[in-house]
Amino acid sequence: MKISEASRASGVSARSLRHYEDEGLIVPGRFSNGFRDYCRSTIDRVLVIRSLLESGLPVRLIREVLPGLTDGTADGPKAVCAEFLHEVQDYRDRLAAHIAALSDQQAALDTYLREARRTGP
Repeated sequence: MKISEASRASGVSARSLRHYEDEGLIVPGRFSNGFRDYCRSTIDRVLVIRSLLESGLPVRLIREVLPGLTDGTADGPKAVCAEFLHEVQDYRDRLAAHIAALSDQQAALDTYLREARRTGP
């Protein structure tokens, strides 16, 4: 399928598809006229990439682990290296700390607003 069809099928913009190709995350085929040709397995791979990116993982890590997630072997995610899992855990821990800090800020603002409304002008 052409890039416009692949974009519709995956929910990812044509620009993002080109970016994934530039980053070495996907390798679409080519028609004789040079246009990109996306097969179903490439669309499936794009969906995995999009999910990982939405999780906040950097392209560098996705590029490293993607073959083990999408190559169709029985190992799949089990083949993910320990270093990758460590980096994902570190990212998750930083995210949890950030969420905790934001929750503390929200609680402080809630307290301020309660006090401000109670004492009012």
